Amino acid sequence: MVDRSRNRLLPYICLVLAMALWASTFVVLKLAFRAYDPMVVIFGRMAIASLCAVFFPFAFRNIRFRLKDMKYMILMVICEPCLYFVFEAKALVYTTAAQAGMITTMMPLMVAIASWMILKEQLTRKILLGFLIAVAGALWLGLSSESSPHGPNPLLGNFLEFMAMVCASGYAICLKKLTARYSPLFLTFLQAFAGAVFFFPALFLPGVEWPTQIVPVSFFSILYLGSVVTLGAYGFYNYGVSKIPASQATAFINLIPVFTLGMSALVLGERFTSIQYMASFLVFSGILLSQNRMGINKAGRRAIPDA
Repeated sequence: MVDRSRNRLLPYICLVLAMALWASTFVVLKLAFRAYDPMVVIFGRMAIASLCAVFFPFAFRNIRFRLKDMKYMILMVICEPCLYFVFEAKALVYTTAAQAGMITTMMPLMVAIASWMILKEQLTRKILLGFLIAVAGALWLGLSSESSPHGPNPLLGNFLEFMAMVCASGYAICLKKLTARYSPLFLTFLQAFAGAVFFFPALFLPGVEWPTQIVPVSFFSILYLGSVVTLGAYGFYNYGVSKIPASQATAFINLIPVFTLGMSALVLGERFTSIQYMASFLVFSGILLSQNRMGINKAGRRAIPDA
């Protein structure tokens, strides 16, 4: 009985750990961007994660590719890490880590909408209303924020983080399809390899500043992002998604702003104003409204009955 209980709890424990690591990403990226160009940071992160594959050779054994799975793999890596990291890197140049973390709470709603559009799952008026409320809260959060050293253009930054969540939703849909046949660790390294290849040419784009010295805090931030976050967070998340429905797994995204608020306050000294807390409450209200009374349809897929 104990072993079975542990097996049932393990996916949820992994998802909580993944959210804590992802929350630290917003703070650590801010530290890395203090000394290095965003494209240098993202490529370094992907390159380090790819090199870590040397220590996990078993992840590539007994892999049986199916041609029809390639389209999902390609779409998965395009969504995340490629486009996702572009949007997120640019977002954190313009907005605070705390606000970016709050925008991530919209991902479960986006997954529900993507499931309706792609997987033909049910979408009720309650979910759509919750999505609109959450969007309104996110917009209010950006409009109520004044320019600061932590976030010179929060409205633009929050919009870019929103676009990152759109990409993350596409990634979640593809991942759920792929975890039925491929190991979470293999898919994690696939993302890292694809990201390194994608971001390497970006290093030669006009305006990208190459590093001229090693700044300890920023340098070790990149090492942390590549080894601990990319492998740890994605590994834990991919495992969790492989064991429970994607809509349940994405609900854990709501833990990210909780972790991010604490970390950004402790490390970066960021604080929310009372109006920003009200806007954040509006985002959470939309999320909670949309997640009420979720069920399982006859086909066994996650679905939401009519309100």
